[in-house]
Amino acid sequence: MPPKQNPLRLNKLQLKTLTLFQELARSPETSSGREDGGFLITSIPQPHGNHFHLGAGVVMATDASGLQNQSVWRALERKALIESRFPMGLILTPMGKDYDTGLREELLHIADH
Repeated sequence: MPPKQNPLRLNKLQLKTLTLFQELARSPETSSGREDGGFLITSIPQPHGNHFHLGAGVVMATDASGLQNQSVWRALERKALIESRFPMGLILTPMGKDYDTGLREELLHIADH
């Protein structure tokens, strides 16, 4: 039997936000690895206009509203996917890093130029 899609029953905004945290963790400019397998995310990009740059891609600001939403952060924290570390950032836990949101290709627009 294949693994259940979205076993923690995250809503769409929580899934989008977790996807962006996962992408932030991939970039050495915005995060650093931890011994426990998690990532300390120290920088969250601010949108300019209707988008912001994230690694090699672009994310629409409308898909990133959860990055500034404390309710979303608290929900992800309750499910052990992140740990808040204000004011220095947040920790994406190993479980959060490995959670399959299925949204990376939908949210991150990568140009081939």
